[in-house]
Amino acid sequence: MSSDTDYKFQGWLGLGPDSVDGNLQWKTYEPKRWEETDVDIKVTHCGICGSDLHTLRSGWGETLYPCCVGHEIVGTAVRVGNKVEGGIKVGDRVGVGAQSASCLRSDCAECSDGLESYCPRKTDTYNDKFLDGSKSYGGYSDYARVPSHFVFKIPDSITSEQAAPMLCGGITVYSPLTKNGAGPGKKVGVIGIGGLGHFALIFAKALGCDAVVAVSRNSAKKEDALKMGADTFIATDEDKDWEEEHARTLDLIICTVSSPKMPLAGYLKLLRTNGVLIQVGAPEDSIPSFNAFSLITKGARIGGSAIGSPKEIREMLEFVAEKKIRAWTETRPLKEANRAVQDMVGNKARYRYVLVNEAHANQ
Repeated sequence: MSSDTDYKFQGWLGLGPDSVDGNLQWKTYEPKRWEETDVDIKVTHCGICGSDLHTLRSGWGETLYPCCVGHEIVGTAVRVGNKVEGGIKVGDRVGVGAQSASCLRSDCAECSDGLESYCPRKTDTYNDKFLDGSKSYGGYSDYARVPSHFVFKIPDSITSEQAAPMLCGGITVYSPLTKNGAGPGKKVGVIGIGGLGHFALIFAKALGCDAVVAVSRNSAKKEDALKMGADTFIATDEDKDWEEEHARTLDLIICTVSSPKMPLAGYLKLLRTNGVLIQVGAPEDSIPSFNAFSLITKGARIGGSAIGSPKEIREMLEFVAEKKIRAWTETRPLKEANRAVQDMVGNKARYRYVLVNEAHANQ
């Protein structure tokens, strides 16, 4: 097993859909075949993302079991190929997000334009295969092997606990916010105050938006949302006539909700003329239907967004360091990953769990 190293690749593996119920098993596995563009990372921290739950239970399609989830990885570079990018050296503190490879071909429109996250031949950090057929494994583990194009140096001012969830949860909302002009002169709504939504509120405020509006089903998270940066809070199950009261007030909406029962038609009423709703939450079922006139009569648009490019991730980390942004995190020991996953399923996270590999973090 990985005979070219003196360390083992081992982690919490899901062996079937019931693994999400606290049945992950600690086992060894074979990482991707080593290439001189790769970096081996001794994992110290890994965020728990909603994607992990969907994947463990095969919610988005049949999972390639055995599967080691976790795509918010931070740790120490312990092996560095002689063709790595980014000046990464052994001993550097580095991170990896939800993507670990793309084709990087000159004839790939996406890769050539810095849109690697949309490359049709991309490889996700777990539950996927690299172009050479090797399988990708994530960060609920001791070590991770990742192509250097998707490995990022972590600024000294950002702790590993803070950096980890930004590498998926953070960039998933930072990218559509910045691409759609969030900042002075814009009023932005954030639907869903969970792991993604809390990042969206924090970033929208830090970007200087004129108004930040939090939207949730009830007011249970109102106080938290206001502390995160929301100026206004809408509870759709509690506020009578919320659609009419707040109609045509928002330039941009970031929708982090992944429920097929969300009141999408009502959300669209909140958009101003030429407003945009960007869907980043990924339901296991279809999104609700809506009347096309919701878009036609205002020139409004619906779009989607997937994580972000390496360039955007580096920009986000610089922005976080500059603005001294802090996520709302709670650490959990890696050895208790099963309990942490069950708590995540139970919606107990406030607002991102980060697994700590104590054997490595304390070295």
